[in-house]
Amino acid sequence: MESTPFTDKPTLRGELVTLRPIRAEDADEINAIIRADDEIALLTGSVHSSTEKFPGASIERLRDIYGAWAVADDRLVLAVMDNTTDELVGEVVLHEWDEGNESCGFRTLIGAAGRGRGLGTEATRLIVEHGLTKMGMHRITLEVYDFNPRARHVYEKVGFMHEGTGREALRLDDEWIDVHFMAILAH
Repeated sequence: MESTPFTDKPTLRGELVTLRPIRAEDADEINAIIRADDEIALLTGSVHSSTEKFPGASIERLRDIYGAWAVADDRLVLAVMDNTTDELVGEVVLHEWDEGNESCGFRTLIGAAGRGRGLGTEATRLIVEHGLTKMGMHRITLEVYDFNPRARHVYEKVGFMHEGTGREALRLDDEWIDVHFMAILAH
């Protein structure tokens, strides 16, 4: 089997956060973060009502998923560790590798304990810089819903540019929400 840019699972250290390879046992903490914070289900477009609970998998299934992601060659999933508390506060992911175009997608999940202190911005910057420099990506893309200006601001600070809008892409509380497509290039 050919190796992909995702075969290497690095640890990336910043001033505020350390990104380390995800492990199966991290599923317990990620599940707790998601279950304790209804905003995550909304911001990820996982629900269609602001009163709906996150429809996640069983903890056993989540452990299997995270265990597989820990060794997967089709994605890089790194746990976001708060350097002050050594607490897992979320994850950052590069995925959907397009070899011919040297590009991939990006997504992140930061729980309430990691918000408002620059942790998400630094985690995004660390993994994006790693993708563009060490992994040789030309382009990294993401999607962000219209009702999440906080995330869009982070992405713009890191260097992502708005490329277009998917009109009425998500139905939430009987309203249609636009999704914005953003990307960052190596140059």
